[in-house]
Amino acid sequence: MSLNNPTLAELFKQLGLSAEKMHIDRFIERHQLNSHSDLVTAIFWTSDQRNFLREAIAEDSDWSEVVDELASLLIRKP
Repeated sequence: MSLNNPTLAELFKQLGLSAEKMHIDRFIERHQLNSHSDLVTAIFWTSDQRNFLREAIAEDSDWSEVVDELASLLIRKP
């Protein structure tokens, strides 16, 4: 799937997760990472999700910006 500027909701769909705003917000709330944690190695991803995220970042694909956005949203706020 190639998109120009995919959204967070589209990323969640691509990852096989619900794209409803309420579910996205709940996911972010429940899956907080420390600032030194790597999004890709987080324990809550399946191997397919992890591979997709890793490829999106490595290939600097259309998805990379929204993957970066998700990573910043998951960083635990003090």
